[in-house]
Amino acid sequence: MTGSPAGGSAVTGDGRYGESLFAPEHPREAARIDDAALVYDPVTTRRLRELGVGPGSRCLEVGAGTGTVARWLLEEARVDEVVALDRDTGALASLTSPRLRVVTADLTDESLRPGRFDLIHARFVLMHLRERRRLVSRLVTWLNPGGRLVLGDTVDLPDALDSSSAYRQVMDAMWRTLKETIGTDTTSVPAYPHFFREEGLRNVAAELYCPPLVADGPLARFWAETWRRMRPALEQTGRVDAAVLDEALAYLASPRLAELGPGMMLTWGQRP
Repeated sequence: MTGSPAGGSAVTGDGRYGESLFAPEHPREAARIDDAALVYDPVTTRRLRELGVGPGSRCLEVGAGTGTVARWLLEEARVDEVVALDRDTGALASLTSPRLRVVTADLTDESLRPGRFDLIHARFVLMHLRERRRLVSRLVTWLNPGGRLVLGDTVDLPDALDSSSAYRQVMDAMWRTLKETIGTDTTSVPAYPHFFREEGLRNVAAELYCPPLVADGPLARFWAETWRRMRPALEQTGRVDAAVLDEALAYLASPRLAELGPGMMLTWGQRP
């Protein structure tokens, strides 16, 4: 998944990903998403492979983005069908297969009925949606018996001894601004295994992957581009000024970079 955000007390919190922030038509959006995919796709696909995703599976890829996971499901896992769902599917135009069905729709649309699946995967989607707990319940109803739900979302593990560096100031300001503008909230991500149990799923487990944050590497580029795109919103809130943001951006490209960046928590479970 992919209006101008207001600042200060004018922030209403009713914006949406892809509208208030991170518009899919932005010339750098596909590259920003692909930078994250370079880091997280190997982790995601390893887990899906270990869960036995392969021929005979019908899969729903929620928030398909630029289609990197959907392509892996089709070309490497050789699943029977992939339904790629996103509010904006323009970046999927180059992905063609008779086993692919592209659905342009909003996951929160109550009329959406995509069918039943052996795998439902969503990465960095539910954290941006205010209805995330209800949507977990909804996704479970779309699973076939024995089908698996796999969710990946962000967990940030800040250094408790570092609250004043430019990097930490901007990262913290980013999370607060995202929550106020589009509803992003990562605080419930560690509870996903409990949500899965509450939905009656079995074989529930989770893992956390914190990739290295390397100067000018794909993840550093992802955060740098994210901060640049959010710059007006970050500065308008008054939480960080231009000098702090510039210092944090320079740090991401510096050999001095030494941070444990935000990671991805993968949670999976199986419908009885």
